[in-house]
Amino acid sequence: MTKSPFVVLDGIAKRWNGQLGVEGISLDIPEGSFTALLGPSGCGKSTTLRLLAGLELPDEGQIFIDGKDVTTSAASDRNLSMVFQSYALFPHLSVAENVVFGLKVRRVPKKERQEKLHRALEITGLLGYENRKPGELSGGQRQRVALARAIVAGQRLCLMDEPLSNLDAKLRNSVRKDIKKLQRDLGITVVYVTHDQTEAMSMADTVVLMKDGHIQQVGTPENLYNSPNNTFVAEFVGAPPMALIGTDALSGFEQGKTIGVRAENIQIVPKGEGRMSCTVNESEFLGSETLIGLDHANAAGLCVLKPGLSMMPEGDQIDITFNDEHLHVFDAAGQRLAG
Repeated sequence: MTKSPFVVLDGIAKRWNGQLGVEGISLDIPEGSFTALLGPSGCGKSTTLRLLAGLELPDEGQIFIDGKDVTTSAASDRNLSMVFQSYALFPHLSVAENVVFGLKVRRVPKKERQEKLHRALEITGLLGYENRKPGELSGGQRQRVALARAIVAGQRLCLMDEPLSNLDAKLRNSVRKDIKKLQRDLGITVVYVTHDQTEAMSMADTVVLMKDGHIQQVGTPENLYNSPNNTFVAEFVGAPPMALIGTDALSGFEQGKTIGVRAENIQIVPKGEGRMSCTVNESEFLGSETLIGLDHANAAGLCVLKPGLSMMPEGDQIDITFNDEHLHVFDAAGQRLAG
């Protein structure tokens, strides 16, 4: 028998003074999974998380957590923990006091508080930092304090809202691995909001890509990358994004369609042997490879990857080709047809 999803959002909608926040949000989230809500600023991902947390109430739809209808329940009655972008630490309290603050409010016995504190600090690598204040910690350490606080809460559902946004690139990479390991080791269900596709693609089992308050696609990272539902998904997921080519530039395709192809599937070939002739507009050395940007009147985002240091002069004319098996076909409205 199929196990019921741990979190269900069914037809959720939210508006403010007639302005759309989100609409038609329906998701089934399995227990112990890691789900990322991904999208550009203003797409509705944080609104969706706030509705799930009980910080906002929906205008339409229902929300279930562990089989219980919590649509109108207060945040404190939803049995979940949250990790925020701002860390939300009390500056005048020590690390230990911040971590167990919620337990103290709930009047958890001191012995139990100390046991939970020790385990959480051990898991997050903060043993020895118990008496430090947040101002004495690095950004990564402060975020680990916030994670430790979520751990001691002992909830099976943890919501995270852009938790790495305030960290530099090196720290983001480190804490990202920490969060994924914690989620896997503890077996908790995580719903994670981010605008950063690297975070979503590297951490999540399931990615929910949103735009303008609506879900564009739900699937594994590989599914979104290899089988985008529409041109928005194609251009948002992947670095570099998928190139989009008008069928005026290619033979063998019905007019009015758009063809998508990724940089790793484009090859430079001798003059006269390619499917398209393009102009080099930039060369960007990335270390293990070089990204060659290309211009064409009927294409956007065309580029090709060459191994090692392979700079090409700006303005050079080159021919490129690609196999049909690597192409994605979109209709006039940008919806995927085949490929």
